[in-house]
Amino acid sequence: MSTVFEQLGGEAAVDGAVDIFYRHVLSDDRVNSFFEGVDMDKQAAKQKAFLTMAFGGPHNYTGKDMRDGHAHLVAQGLNDSHVDAIKENLGKTLLEMGVGQELVDQVLEIAESTREDVLGR
Repeated sequence: MSTVFEQLGGEAAVDGAVDIFYRHVLSDDRVNSFFEGVDMDKQAAKQKAFLTMAFGGPHNYTGKDMRDGHAHLVAQGLNDSHVDAIKENLGKTLLEMGVGQELVDQVLEIAESTREDVLGR
């Protein structure tokens, strides 16, 4: 069985999805304040590498783990409602790209599996 990475369309699809995803996130008043002052080119590159790895593609992610990478955001008030908003934006992005609902659901399950670490619980 092919990986989620392959099913999505590989590197080009993940790169495109991350770019669209961050456009949604930065226009979402529920979560965009967490990205104030963030170098979005670096952020997008980290996200592309992380999602590629998380979806079963090549492992080139060298960033912090989810708990360490989000601790400063938890200190700023990051909570379940923000994770929900991020997942909503991710799902919307994939559907816009023509990804089937079953695969979107798989991606959102992967995202959900990071919730406890992202929120430092």
